[in-house]
Amino acid sequence: MAGGWTRDGAVQDQIDDTVLDAVLSARARIPAGESADYCAMCGEDIPEGRRRALPGVRTCVQCQSDRDRHTSFSVINRRGSKDSQLR
Repeated sequence: MAGGWTRDGAVQDQIDDTVLDAVLSARARIPAGESADYCAMCGEDIPEGRRRALPGVRTCVQCQSDRDRHTSFSVINRRGSKDSQLR
């Protein structure tokens, strides 16, 4: 249901565009190219299995885990209540 000057389906178009932007942003952050031999953060060797599995990797498993732990949050409201969307 659209209101005002918007056409029917405009809300779904906005949702689709938001999801597409998030997917493209995530894909852009995927490392590519030649993997580093040593971790960019701690200087330890990066195991060859990790370098083969993730082309372009720059950090060891431990440093990447630390980075992920500190930056893992979601900006998407996953609660079912409409009240939560108004906050």
